[in-house]
Amino acid sequence: MQTVYDWITIAVFAGLIVLFLQRSTADVATDRLWQYLPPACGCAFANWLGNKGEELPAIAVLMLVLVYIFYVLKPFPSKR
Repeated sequence: MQTVYDWITIAVFAGLIVLFLQRSTADVATDRLWQYLPPACGCAFANWLGNKGEELPAIAVLMLVLVYIFYVLKPFPSKR
């Protein structure tokens, strides 16, 4: 845990784990397990890029991960 990318990607991954655990205890399944694979791999890839000094690609990948989480997994569902 030496770079800022380590801390940020671990925080995003931890949030992803909490979301998965919360949804896995629900009576009705809202998403599938495979849907968590792209953001998890994206966190690892963004961390790798950041640790190699590729800051702009790392930030771009991390932003794509967050967009995926918010649009596909929908951690904050609308109250309609």
